[in-house]
This record gives sequence, C-alpha cells and structure tokens, in this order.
Amino acid sequence: MFRRLGWVLLVAGCSCAGGMLGYLLIGRPPAPIYAQVSGANPPVVTDLVQISDRFELVARKVSPAVVYVEARKPGERSGKPEKRMVEESGSGVIVQWPGRREYLVLTNNHVIAGTEPRNIVIHLADGRILQPARVLADPETDVAALVLSDSASLPSAPLGNSDRIQVGHWVLAIGSPFGLNQTVTHGIISAKQRGQISLGSTIRIKDFLQTDAAINPGSSGGPLVNLNGEIVGINTAIASPNGSSSGVAFSIPINLARRVIEQLLERGSVSRGYLGIQLAPALEPAEALKRGLDFASGAIIEAVYPNTPGAAAGLQVGDHILAVDDVLIRNENHLINLISVTPPGKTVTLKILRNGKRIEVPVVVGDWAEGQNRLRSQ
Repeated sequence: MFRRLGWVLLVAGCSCAGGMLGYLLIGRPPAPIYAQVSGANPPVVTDLVQISDRFELVARKVSPAVVYVEARKPGERSGKPEKRMVEESGSGVIVQWPGRREYLVLTNNHVIAGTEPRNIVIHLADGRILQPARVLADPETDVAALVLSDSASLPSAPLGNSDRIQVGHWVLAIGSPFGLNQTVTHGIISAKQRGQISLGSTIRIKDFLQTDAAINPGSSGGPLVNLNGEIVGINTAIASPNGSSSGVAFSIPINLARRVIEQLLERGSVSRGYLGIQLAPALEPAEALKRGLDFASGAIIEAVYPNTPGAAAGLQVGDHILAVDDVLIRNENHLINLISVTPPGKTVTLKILRNGKRIEVPVVVGDWAEGQNRLRSQ
C-alpha cells in the first residue's frame, strides 16, 4: 500500500579510527585556459577546460575553511551507556555568522551528539587544532554548530542560498571520507526536497538536496558548495547497498540550517509547530486510484493523539490531507516540514478528503516542545 526507499541509508560519519554545490556561475567567468590549434586560427576555449578551471578556483577558495572533527563520547552496549569512550569523526566548515564576532563550525549533530566541548577537537587545514567554546545542536534536523572564540582570524566560507539551486547545477563536496582530509569531489544536484528516506529516530525534519557527488563515511558535516564557492548544503547521508558511495547522497539545504542555527544562537532551542497526528508512509498509486484520486500525493492520517491540536480540531483517522491553506501537500514529509515552520498559535486551514468528500478544517497549530513535555508527563 505504501512505499519507502529500499536502499540502506547511512549517515556519512565515521567511527573510531578513521576521520570527511551548486548553482550555475554568476558574474564573470574565470580567466580562460586556451587550447592552441594548428594554423592561423585564433586559440579556442573548450567548455570542459573552463569548468575544470572553475572547479580548481572553488576548491582553492573553500578548502582552507573545511575542517576534520573528532569527538570522544561514552560508548553504548545494548542501548546502555558504559565507561568506555569511543571516537566519532566527520567533517565541518568554518563560517563567520552574519552579525556576530564568533566563528562557527557547521557540521552534523550525529558527528558530535552526546559530546562535551572539551572532548571535541577541530583540525584545521593549515594544521592548527581548536576546541569549541560551546556546542549548539538540533537532533531533529541533524544540524550542529560548534562556536569558536573570536580571538584569532580563521579562514571561512560564505553562505549561499539553497532556494536558488536547481536540478542539474554543478556542485562540489569537500570533506574527509575515510579520514582522507581535504578531499574534493564533484557532481550535480540530482533532486531537491527529498524526504522519503529513513535516517534514524531523531531526524524528523527532512528536506534534503540529493547529489551524485561522491560522499563516503567521514564526509558528514562537510560542505556542498556551488560554483561561486558558496555553501548550499551540509553533507549528511548516503544511500548505499554496501556502505560506500553509489552516487546517491543527501545534504541539508543551507537555508534550513540557517533557520535552525539562528534560533539556537538567539534562544538556545528551536520553536516548531505540530498537530499531534501520525501520518502514513507515501501513498502508492494503486491506493490513490482506490480512493478515487488521479494523483498519489497528500498525507493520510493513521492516528490522532488525544489532547492535541489535531484532536481539538476533530481530525480523524483516514483523513487525506490535500493542502494546508493554499499549499498542495506532496507527501507526509512535506506536511511535517510545513507545519514545523508554522508559528505555534497560528490557525491554518487543512483541505481534506474524508469519506469521498472534500472538506476544510481549521486547526490552531500547537507548540512541539510543549506537546512533547505533555506526553512525557502522562
């Protein structure tokens, strides 16, 4: 009835011994490299040579800001913590956050989760090592930022605009796959708004960029950059049948990461909306036809939890949510992301297919943190 991505999804981090673009050229192109041809004709420039030259320019510009991150954290056995310490490793990228003096290292939460700042070591491209003053993290998006002191000048990479990236645009990925620092790979944006993937129980907000740039274990937290050398994503996971790159990798869009980090910097937590419902996986075309639909989109309610906004609005199991206000819902992950960025207390109108009839149901969006606390206290 419903479908999920069949491959194994692996976060691109690396444990124990081993350590880890894209929008078409804007503005003036780099100085061309000419290929001399015989005869009196003038030299010619090939597209491939210009692209190669641009890759080299971007790699030289961004690589000094890409770091290798080591985190020592308590080990676990059978789901229980133990005294033994284990090392997780991944990548990160240094940025100068707008309006702030401190430098930040952007990375993934799964690289540093459960680790105190004193147990994190950041290796710079020039050989320096640093430790963060504090750690900001959001498990639900797998975004983390390591806050550094402002005592020294550091190389940094500029933030881009992931909303402007398009399928087919060239990108570069930089990181430390298998502990091989400062590795640069290239590819294109293969797809946007990928969410039908499973990445563990804590990652709830999924809206990934998909790329065929080679990403492997250890690359987690490294930047995906466009051909202007701007960060457009934070590399997070690979889809692989054998644990290595297969040309299907996923990056957190930088605009999503920016929204998360802004809230973490301002108040230490992320405010999110919720409805208090459980949604079914992606709708299969055959099931959509049974429901009398000529499209396999929207989100179907599997459960409505008591004492939640959804219950108060009268939502029912089996309701097929087609739109929120005027936004058509692609799938259940799209609905989760849309409600999560809606301010708590705002009223939205759900357009629903119920028992073959289309109806509209107003719902007051709740506060996700308050809802979680209420569930824990029950």
